[in-house]
Amino acid sequence: MIWQGKHDRLYVGGEWINPSSTEVIDVISPFTEEKLTSVVSASRADADAAVAAARMAFDEGPWPRMSLLERREILQRLSAALSDDEELIAQLVTEEMGSPITLSRQMQAAGARAMLDISIELVDSYPFEELRHSPSGYGMVVREPLGVVAAVAPWNGPLLIAMLKLAPALLSGNTAIFKPAPETPVDGYFLAELFERIGLPKGVLNLLPADREVSEYLCLQPGVDKVSFTGSTAAGERLGMLCGADIRRVSLELGGKSAAIIMEDADIPKAVESLRTASLRNSGQICSNKTRVIVAESRKSEFLDAFSSMVAGMPVGDPKDPATQIGPMVSERQRTRVESYIAKGKNEGAKLVMGGGRPSSLSRGWFVEPTIFSDVDPMATIAQEEIFGPVIAVIPFENEQQAIEIANSTKYGLHGAIFSADDERAFRIARQVRSGATDINGVGPGYYCPIGGFKKSGIGREAGMEGFDAFVEAKSIGIPANLVAKIAAPVRDFGTVG
Repeated sequence: MIWQGKHDRLYVGGEWINPSSTEVIDVISPFTEEKLTSVVSASRADADAAVAAARMAFDEGPWPRMSLLERREILQRLSAALSDDEELIAQLVTEEMGSPITLSRQMQAAGARAMLDISIELVDSYPFEELRHSPSGYGMVVREPLGVVAAVAPWNGPLLIAMLKLAPALLSGNTAIFKPAPETPVDGYFLAELFERIGLPKGVLNLLPADREVSEYLCLQPGVDKVSFTGSTAAGERLGMLCGADIRRVSLELGGKSAAIIMEDADIPKAVESLRTASLRNSGQICSNKTRVIVAESRKSEFLDAFSSMVAGMPVGDPKDPATQIGPMVSERQRTRVESYIAKGKNEGAKLVMGGGRPSSLSRGWFVEPTIFSDVDPMATIAQEEIFGPVIAVIPFENEQQAIEIANSTKYGLHGAIFSADDERAFRIARQVRSGATDINGVGPGYYCPIGGFKKSGIGREAGMEGFDAFVEAKSIGIPANLVAKIAAPVRDFGTVG
């Protein structure tokens, strides 16, 4: 039974209020295909109310005027609450979107708290105020909160990505409206109740479950100063265009078609085991998954044998079973989308190595068999477009330069990987791959480094110290010499230019 909260109301201005309409969003289990619950579907009027509450909290409330220490102490209470309810959160996300429970415990629950804790840890080092000295005198750079943030999260990592946005936004002094995905709104209710429990001032965090039309309306509402969006590239393109017309601040974390390059000297067993999660995490429904494997022609057969054997041994089934590694697609629509790409792969001449259908042992649930194509043309549809399912395109290459060219041949550039016995060579290749992040022999950059993409994978960065940049506006102030001693801020000396 899914967690039951105040699903018939909205959390706005620190209160649970009645919505302005009777529309609802049905939450459907991707495993049983049965309705789990229904939640309010907010209207435009509800969006206006949420923005007004956040606007008042920013313009007149205590939150932006608190000390950093006070804001940090409140969010530390949120971290403790997330820790106390970690198993409940994992079970909730698994029920809502089918994430295998073992992954939900590691990524959806513990990962969300880790994102919050890292922001809390790093915020003391962030340069909110900095004196800069040059021969011409002193200037202060002040980084101030932007104002009201519309934080739009996707369904595949609902609370994890919410924390990537809300933690730095709130610590910086902004107020926010959190818009969860229609597929996973219940976790948004749970988060709102946690914020209420820890004593967050009224209006600092508001919850707005809504469909795409109202979500777009929210992002363009005149009272919103900043939009932080994670979702599909198609939706991001439209949102970026609309925000650009208003000169509205916007961050976009979008799709990926990431490449794993397997060099001729790579440790194949180690690479294959790394790709178990790097390519198929969350049943393939992660934008940073390595869904293109670019492998040296001389090692292709060896790799395909080992990789196919590994994938064949990954249990597919009930996402609540700890043994399950591949769960269902989040929705029937998503399964149909994945199946359409598999059909395109076959029609365009790629060789189907395994999978391609629905598991015969499962009579219900929106499942797709883990699918591997080999000898894929680098410009084929399945090598160019994001599928968001357990479908892997294996592409051979003849030499290092060709491998780099293939890796860079898509409109995306999110999170690649290099496997080579020579770490220095792998690092050199990584510098040439146009990607926001790159792993070397299974070693990733880690949570303290920024997340984001080149090209159509997005605009801006989340996580790490850079995650705060998206939620502040820099202001420069000239400082007369007699004020310098009275300002308690770090001083940096610059150059010789007057």
